[in-house]
Amino acid sequence: MKAWVVFVVALPAFAESLHYNINWPSGLGLGEATISASQSQGIDKRPGDWKFSLDIDASVPGFVIREQDSSSAAPDLCSLRLNKNFTHGKKKSEEKITFDQQKSSITRETAGGGKTDVQVSSCARDALTYLQFARRELAQGRIVPDQKVVFGAEYQVHMDFKGSQTIKVGDKNVEADRTMVTIKGPSADLTVEIFFGHDPARTPVLARLPLGLGTFSVELAP
Repeated sequence: MKAWVVFVVALPAFAESLHYNINWPSGLGLGEATISASQSQGIDKRPGDWKFSLDIDASVPGFVIREQDSSSAAPDLCSLRLNKNFTHGKKKSEEKITFDQQKSSITRETAGGGKTDVQVSSCARDALTYLQFARRELAQGRIVPDQKVVFGAEYQVHMDFKGSQTIKVGDKNVEADRTMVTIKGPSADLTVEIFFGHDPARTPVLARLPLGLGTFSVELAP
């Protein structure tokens, strides 16, 4: 923790769009991903609601991988809504999740007409909101607390801080904090390695995902 450079992140209105290259274990390109975030300005120039999005196009011949997710959250980064729309080969899914933070519940609706209500923890977060929350906590020198994260189903997420180091991103050396994020749920049990840059916003610069075919990388594009 001594090596951390601690930044205090202000909360004025802002917008960012981060582009990533998704690579096979061999290093060959598989596709692209874009993560966007913006925060509006609320009443009396106070910070307003957040909006997040994730777009993935990592298609290969004979197998389409596309995903378009969007979410919104209150200024305190408690989720309001999550929309998921993806195609993985022949599997397609479209669903909407509405968060009722006062009742600690979510309502999950699928395109086929299904609807379920589920009790969740207070200040429940979807995956996109969790990423922004983690960046804020790291920027303020805090360890991200264990919590359940909603991404369709609920997933238990645990983040370990593994120290700071210099890594190669593209053709540049980048100072970053290394974290190991363990994700457990109905359809996942894996540990993802994520590096957050030392810039004030703690930008995610590199992630390594262990999958059946090997470890894939998601690298911030120049």
